Amino acid sequence: MGFEGFAMSSGFVAVTMFVGLLAGLFLGHPLAFVLGGLATIFGYLSSKYHSTFPSLFMNKFNAQMSNYTYVSILFFIFMANFMGESGMSDGLFKSFQYLFGPVRGGVAVAVIVVSTLLAACTGTTGASCVTMGILALPIMKENNYSMKMACGSVAGSSALGILIPPSIMLLVLAELSGCTVGQLFAGSIIPGIMLAILYCTYVLIQCWLHPWKGPALPIEVRREVTGPQLCRMLLLNMVPPLLLIGAVLGVLFAGVATPTEASATGAFCAFCMYIAYGRFTWKGFVKIMMDTANTVSMVLIVMTGAGFFTAIFMGLGGGDVISGVILGLGLERWGTFAVMMLVCFFLGMFLDWTAILMIVMPIFLPIVDHFGFHRLWFTVGMAVMLQDSFCTPPFGYNLFYLKGIAPEGVTTEDIYLGTIPFWALMELGMALVCVFPQLILWLPSKIVH
Repeated sequence: MGFEGFAMSSGFVAVTMFVGLLAGLFLGHPLAFVLGGLATIFGYLSSKYHSTFPSLFMNKFNAQMSNYTYVSILFFIFMANFMGESGMSDGLFKSFQYLFGPVRGGVAVAVIVVSTLLAACTGTTGASCVTMGILALPIMKENNYSMKMACGSVAGSSALGILIPPSIMLLVLAELSGCTVGQLFAGSIIPGIMLAILYCTYVLIQCWLHPWKGPALPIEVRREVTGPQLCRMLLLNMVPPLLLIGAVLGVLFAGVATPTEASATGAFCAFCMYIAYGRFTWKGFVKIMMDTANTVSMVLIVMTGAGFFTAIFMGLGGGDVISGVILGLGLERWGTFAVMMLVCFFLGMFLDWTAILMIVMPIFLPIVDHFGFHRLWFTVGMAVMLQDSFCTPPFGYNLFYLKGIAPEGVTTEDIYLGTIPFWALMELGMALVCVFPQLILWLPSKIVH
């Protein structure tokens, strides 16, 4: 027997489902099962869905799993894992470490530059954060860097993986927003590069004002590599990833390949690099296959649980309640936009970006259209904002990644306090794309048809 009053109280639905979501997370349950479980409970209790929610869930699942664009997620994760196992990041970091070594804060700048290149090669955040943490933190600690500066530079720059194409987040956003993958990829390039420049500028200014935060590499270390050797290292380690980036984005922007075909091209090129770098082994190849299967399964099961949650939440009127509350504040256009971004910022402290997008995009898009915001601009702006979700406590993923691989002596306080300036710079980046929307809209207007 359905809970008759439940279907009529949309406010009760919105509050109770959200409270249940936070309670499930704080109890330590997996996000996908919290979302799917709440959807099942509320679907069963409501008189509207009491007998139909199983078929609703099945139709939702079939539609999601038969979405051809989501095949791109598989190939881009394949590409990321091939790049990680190829050892390319090791060579890149070593090259830029020596290149920027004479400058105060040079190793931290090298971290940011390499993380930006890895973001353009992998489309993920976790692998970049772990890789750069393992490579850079011991070197920065050995050279007496401030561990707050060291941890912040790794965590902040690694978050670029969800903004700079090919980004897994942008693939999901394309399906939710109605924008094309090519538009989102093109629109996110300039904001991503802008944030990387802001991070480097911050590090250089801080280390110029406070030299103890990031000393230059000792002269005896810099002399280990001569000028010609450094040029050769840069050439060997820079050209392959640039070719990979060109292969993926080039065929997509030229209009000769769909996103799925472009992702397959990238995966094949990354596989060739894996062989060319001399790292291929059958054991390693099987590991890449298993890691890819695990990651893709995790992403899709979270999307499935979030899809169930959203279907019931919206169907029971929860979305109308949230939209009504936001519009009822009477804050006009930019005030309403600020509220939506604050909601994303708050949710980013607790939820994975996948769940945030699946929950809030169906609620926000009617508001976006109501106020006449450009959908492409708003969608890329969401991607800029949601980088915070990797760096804000208590559940920022990059914070946990760093704590797991940090050298002895690096404290949780170092990690948390070190990331604060970088997520503040993310907010500055968000402000800049609001003041100058062409930072997002100019490039798609030139190269995407």
